[in-house]
Amino acid sequence: MSAPDTWDLVVVGAGPAGAATALGALHAAPGLRVLLLDRADFPRDKPCGDGIAPHVLDALAEVGVRDVADGWAPVARLHITRGTDGVQRPMVRPTRVIPRRVFDARLVEHAVAAGAELRRHRVRAVAPEDGGDVVVDGTVRARILVGADGPRSVVRPAVGSPAGRRALAIRGYAPTPAGRAGLQVIAYGDRRQPSYAWSFDRGDGLANVGYGELIDAGTAQQAPSRALLLAELERLLPGATDGGADWAAHHLPLSGWPGRRSPTAWGGRVLLAGDAAGLVNPMTGEGIYYAVATGLLAGRAAATGDPARAGRDYRAATRDLLAAHQRHTTAASRLSASPRVVSAGIAASRRSQRVFDDLVEIGLGRGRITPRLGAGLLTSLVPRSRTTPEETPWRS
Repeated sequence: MSAPDTWDLVVVGAGPAGAATALGALHAAPGLRVLLLDRADFPRDKPCGDGIAPHVLDALAEVGVRDVADGWAPVARLHITRGTDGVQRPMVRPTRVIPRRVFDARLVEHAVAAGAELRRHRVRAVAPEDGGDVVVDGTVRARILVGADGPRSVVRPAVGSPAGRRALAIRGYAPTPAGRAGLQVIAYGDRRQPSYAWSFDRGDGLANVGYGELIDAGTAQQAPSRALLLAELERLLPGATDGGADWAAHHLPLSGWPGRRSPTAWGGRVLLAGDAAGLVNPMTGEGIYYAVATGLLAGRAAATGDPARAGRDYRAATRDLLAAHQRHTTAASRLSASPRVVSAGIAASRRSQRVFDDLVEIGLGRGRITPRLGAGLLTSLVPRSRTTPEETPWRS
């Protein structure tokens, strides 16, 4: 191999996790030689709910990226329903709904501007070299490699990290009905749990709409068909599919109890970030924050240039950031499989803005099941609660 084929850091996948890895590494060590590999040219579409939580923008600001949401209107209110029960409240901080075609391309542009090289290449194999480096497809050598190549990661099975539970979702874009303008809407379903339909207003006349549900790999149940997914979306959110286009289905590797999967391998020479590490919120399916946050951590760890130290640093950093949160989201996703608990959460959120805020934080950021949220759920599960509501309950 010639010198140009040897890199300090090679990142497989240039989506949010991969671009963030490059940004984190180059912010920590501007002279680092970083190669981004992706099978697609940018901009490119990626099936997703497109919700960008404020936590994502906070993390990117740490590496000087502050313009990725420019031109996209904030969405300040969230409406959660199950059947005829519902709650609609303002969120503490608004989210953005930005198509991945736009968001991902902006992140890649920043990574390249920071010094990363982007190549279109479909990675097929990674292997350790006798000298200690990692070789990609026999042609590229990396001192440290980060697998950020999504739920169907080529890197993850190569390093022996097993896949966990999965969900299947379908997404499209449709004109935003007047009653859903300025809202993020989540309507819980009654099939495999957790399941829900969504409508996230982009602010430009279109909404990202879709439906997803858990796939239980441990049973003989077949994965839902495209027709069934669309039918569930329309049943839970009537009119959501009217005028819809760009329908695409995608798998979501749901996070589990921390410690089941290692985000590192081969003495720290390989790190996994984002979806490739199985990091998707098991209650909501949100993964952009995890992708950006772990990508930045992986990049900073790789910037040390010492694989053993990079592995230790990355394991410790991801554990500190997400371990407690993962325990709580795993518990929350199990609880949300119960219709009674979902209804109790909605009722508790109607009574208290703070309980609503706690619930949102579990789904979008690093939140936990707070004592306040737990007490609210218990109160709602007790028949004929004697607590006094803060306001008149809202119903859909």
